[in-house]
Amino acid sequence: MGFLIRWIFALLLLVLTYNPSFWSYSTWFTEHYTDQLPLAVLGALVLIAGYLVYLRATLNSIGIVGMVLILALVGAILWVLFSLGWLTFGNYTLNTWVFILALSLVLAIGMYWSVIWRRISGQVDVDEVDTN
Repeated sequence: MGFLIRWIFALLLLVLTYNPSFWSYSTWFTEHYTDQLPLAVLGALVLIAGYLVYLRATLNSIGIVGMVLILALVGAILWVLFSLGWLTFGNYTLNTWVFILALSLVLAIGMYWSVIWRRISGQVDVDEVDTN
């Protein structure tokens, strides 16, 4: 259940930022930033805060190498789907949604990795604190 919640919030963050249905911050911003600049700045700051939470947690738990490895794994899965003909390069909308889904999985795995690691190994991850 914990992974599902983290994944839903990661997906929500990405979908609110951009999606091909034009119901996103990026589309709204390009149309209304001149007449609603304070609201546009507030929206950007809220999204940036969400990304900072997810990226910091992901980098702390799996690091750059882990992120690249998970992205490579997701990329390989997408490659298989394209080679089997289940996905095509001509469908921009579907490809965008698949990309958003893949990125949300990477963020959710990064956010949940410490829990997985603790269950597998019995070791607890902690942040390093500089005492100097």
